[in-house]
Amino acid sequence: MLHKFKFAILGMLSLFAVSAFAQDGTIYPLEAPSEPNAIPLNTGGVDDQPASESWFKQWGDPMARNITKATLTPFLPEPGKANGAAVIVAPGGGFRWLSLGNEGWEVAEALAKQGYAAFVLKYRLHPTVESLDDFTAWMNRPRPPAPAENSSEKKEEAPAPPLQRDLSNQLEDAEAAYAMIVNRAKEWGVDTNRIGMIGFSAGAGLTMHSTLNSKTMKLAFIGPIYGGMGPVEVPKNAPPMFNVIASDDFLFRGQFGVIDSWYKAGIPVEFHLYQNGGHGFGLGNPNRTSNRWFDAFIHWLDVNGFQSEMTAEK
Repeated sequence: MLHKFKFAILGMLSLFAVSAFAQDGTIYPLEAPSEPNAIPLNTGGVDDQPASESWFKQWGDPMARNITKATLTPFLPEPGKANGAAVIVAPGGGFRWLSLGNEGWEVAEALAKQGYAAFVLKYRLHPTVESLDDFTAWMNRPRPPAPAENSSEKKEEAPAPPLQRDLSNQLEDAEAAYAMIVNRAKEWGVDTNRIGMIGFSAGAGLTMHSTLNSKTMKLAFIGPIYGGMGPVEVPKNAPPMFNVIASDDFLFRGQFGVIDSWYKAGIPVEFHLYQNGGHGFGLGNPNRTSNRWFDAFIHWLDVNGFQSEMTAEK
């Protein structure tokens, strides 16, 4: 089927899921931080995984790779501030690592300050080499240049399908996270009719993949942030979408396919194409127009009734 995965994993998705505007792109070893609130999802391991989970730091952010055990970490609002809505947060990293700082914990903390129960999904990843030096060499390998402004690839409305990847583990993790939030909704003060999902780069791909393929998740809204922009086959029950990308993001390439798909399906969609920001900007980078996306997202949630109990019409 077209939606099984015209997003196809958004190409290499976030092979560069880091900010070009941070101070230091060098990859440093990092001792695994404590994650006292991380709840195991018990979804199994990863086949053909020779290495154990390890961490590194790049652009000042903690990142994890070779994740074989998925977890969910709650970030709950202060008492009296909760609005009852919940957001699953899926960091990016090309399905090879997770940028858990700027695309996970920081975003969840910001959502909790706005009254949302936020949950960072640490999903299973495809294997990478055990040695950090070998991983660094792989990350720094030469890559083909972006298509020229006047190239035929740039002008094509629907580019050639990107490399297919098996996302069965990641979808299972997302479904388990959703089920856990539903099962513990009373404990966490969550309205099960207002559970949404937001993702960054590869996490945006997982958000979209879950929307298009899950039989168990009933997401109230989605927020793919700098994800793939190719067209998809939209399910009849698809949720409203808030979509963000910068024009200087290598994933953009002048494409509006997913926006057009949502629009033609008659489902509410809001799209922000920012002048600059590059890829992997998280909540923002210095002096970039994309820095206001989070405020726009919160406003969108408010206008659409997700900050308070939704009416029957919604």
